[in-house]
Amino acid sequence: MADQDGPVGLVEFMAKAIVTQPDDVRVVEVDDGRTLELETAADDRGRVIGRQGRVAKAMRAVLAASAGGSDIRLEIVD
Repeated sequence: MADQDGPVGLVEFMAKAIVTQPDDVRVVEVDDGRTLELETAADDRGRVIGRQGRVAKAMRAVLAASAGGSDIRLEIVD
């Protein structure tokens, strides 16, 4: 998977597979680990959101279905 196990590693892995600048992907845990903030390069933000939010919704669904990810929120930040 990615460098880290768990939800952070999962989101990082999915995001790096989508973007054109994978080195700029950062996933930060906030709110005692209940929220993950995904940061990307400005040019790649549309890629992780997708048309009408479909990619972001799919990433949230995979996160919710993963072990330990059912009660974690994913936010895409500027």
